[in-house]
Amino acid sequence: MNIQSKSIKNRFKSMNTDMKNQQQTQTLATPFHLNALARAMSFAFLMTLTAAVVTPSTAFAGEGHDHGAETTETAKAPAAEESGEDHALKLTAEQQALAGVEVMQLSEESFNLEAVATATLVVDRDRTMALAPQVDVRVLERHVVPGQEVSKGEPLLTLGGVAVAQAQADYINAEAEWSRVKRMGKSAVSASRRLQAQVDAELKRAILEAMKMTPVQIAKLESNPSTIGSYQLLAPINGRVQQDIGFLGQVITAGTALMQLTDESHLWVEAQVTPAQSENISIGSKALVRVGDRTLEAKIIGRSHELNSVTRTEQILVSLENPGHVIHAGQFAELYLPSSVQGGVILPDAALTRGGDGDWQVFIQDEDGFEAVEVEVVERQRGMNLVRGLTPGSNVVVSGAFFLASEQAKSGFDIHNH
Repeated sequence: MNIQSKSIKNRFKSMNTDMKNQQQTQTLATPFHLNALARAMSFAFLMTLTAAVVTPSTAFAGEGHDHGAETTETAKAPAAEESGEDHALKLTAEQQALAGVEVMQLSEESFNLEAVATATLVVDRDRTMALAPQVDVRVLERHVVPGQEVSKGEPLLTLGGVAVAQAQADYINAEAEWSRVKRMGKSAVSASRRLQAQVDAELKRAILEAMKMTPVQIAKLESNPSTIGSYQLLAPINGRVQQDIGFLGQVITAGTALMQLTDESHLWVEAQVTPAQSENISIGSKALVRVGDRTLEAKIIGRSHELNSVTRTEQILVSLENPGHVIHAGQFAELYLPSSVQGGVILPDAALTRGGDGDWQVFIQDEDGFEAVEVEVVERQRGMNLVRGLTPGSNVVVSGAFFLASEQAKSGFDIHNH
């Protein structure tokens, strides 16, 4: 603060003190309206002095040409330009999961909202196993519950019974005889006897394998015959326990499926299509499956080439990946088929948002993050949209776009750079 400002302030303090003393002296003798007048004069004088203090400072700053302010504004400009170079929104994997952002790679196929068929999710038969021992068994112990996820080699049931004990004993005897014959010279045993011993041992081994005993379990049985009468049924694949019918103590007849294991990471979709729809269907072509609010890419793997005599439709089979087991066999779905008429990309409502200018936009994920891209919405039906303006193979956000749009609005970025 300069000398002039300090002098003005000192005078203000001195006058303010005199006015207070005078006011205290005249409080009992002076009417109230005089005190109010004094307060008003004091406030007006204060405002005048304040203006006098501030105005010179401003004038001096102008006279000195505050290059610092210009420097600050100049420094801000490159920073803004630098921040404008990268318009992508960046999210960590954890943030993406919390926000419910899901991404799907666009197929190179063209689709049409009219080329849709009702469908049902079923288990992938190439990844499903029914466990049905081919001898009568008795359930001695349970190790899992229906619906449980198990890993390959994990115990499911402990089985036993008379038939089990007999099959195991027959194998031990046959294997011992085959081992004895193998040690004998060709002159000591005939070729037919050697062949018979070998075939008998292999037959008895095949029976144990039909009981779902593993090679390791069979080898242990040879070295420890005292375990005859029971064995553990182990999971042959990773999967979920389904169709579990075994009760403790129950005797299950040969060939009855005790349970089913299904790997739900892959599912099949069965759909009935009209002859007109099947014209554009080829094995290996892409399809889209909508289950609830989820849209998944799938591949056509089979078709019956035969029309149902009642519905006059043909059955097609589609395979899709199911990471995280978010959908399940038995659910209904909609299947969108490839179409060469008015083609485009099929996206759910959750993939579309409005940009700052009111145009439709979607978010594309690349190595830089998520970026908004304007699109043309050709048609909308049943929560799905026929969209044009996207490059095949792009990774488009199909869920969580509203969150990304909100983050975009917070950042103040406009895809038109308006």
